[in-house]
Amino acid sequence: MPDTSQARVLVVGDVMLDRYWFGEVSRISPEAPVPVVKVQRTEERPGGAANVARNARALGARVTLLSVVGTDEAGRALEHLLASSGIDTSLLEDPELDTTVKLRVIGRQQQLLRVDFETWPNHEVLQSKLAEFEARLNGTDVVILSDYGKGGLTHITEMIRLARAAGKLVLVDPKGDDYVRYSGATLLTPNRAELRQVTGTWRDEDDLAQRAGRLRRELRLDALLLTRSEEGMTLFREEGSTHVPASAREVFDVSGAGDTVIATLAVMLASGVGVVDAMRIANHAAGIVVGKLGTAVVELDELRT
Repeated sequence: MPDTSQARVLVVGDVMLDRYWFGEVSRISPEAPVPVVKVQRTEERPGGAANVARNARALGARVTLLSVVGTDEAGRALEHLLASSGIDTSLLEDPELDTTVKLRVIGRQQQLLRVDFETWPNHEVLQSKLAEFEARLNGTDVVILSDYGKGGLTHITEMIRLARAAGKLVLVDPKGDDYVRYSGATLLTPNRAELRQVTGTWRDEDDLAQRAGRLRRELRLDALLLTRSEEGMTLFREEGSTHVPASAREVFDVSGAGDTVIATLAVMLASGVGVVDAMRIANHAAGIVVGKLGTAVVELDELRT
């Protein structure tokens, strides 16, 4: 395992607050055919791009996080959670924005319901974040753009251009079907559903390789990493494709696994590891994190083990 203490990672994207309500389920509601959950404890964790930053920090890197939150209770809770994380955090506040919250209700160790609260940030806050992004590029090795489709990366095309012009590696976790705005990035990390949205459904592995190669060339990417859940991961480059099978021994919760993958890739690349070996390490990290409940991190010692 490389020395990651000097790796510098800049994470930009949509942050959110993940809330968990844990309880017992012993009866069905008389009002509707739904379980009644008697909440016994609650928990809060940083989610979205904040979870990406936490994962990179857990692997020993020096991490900076840029994002936007509302001037609300959830935004303050997120700032408080990140304050003791060792992450250099800059959360710009938008009084017209509600901080994104994902509330998950857990009963008998199973997710019964998820409730999302979200609004769209305004243009002025995003513009000021772009200026800070440019100012911080000199102090970073790898940039992660974590797109959750919440509006925090309206200027992503310009961010990619600025980072590449500064000679930085740019990794993007994409969302939606407009991949043109990711043009020029170093590497994209779509999952199967996300890639199908853009390329259509592939018939077999050869067809997948052709579609992925075509997309990579059109977007001028160095590489495209397809995360395939129980099928592992496949890396597509000009030199060809490399596949690694999934390493998970037990799958408990896949939420946040993509955050762990892109964070691990970034830290390894920033530490001088080649992209194929970085993918293999990220695959192991994903295998560990899906065995944990909710948005979680993988520590460097866990990877070493």
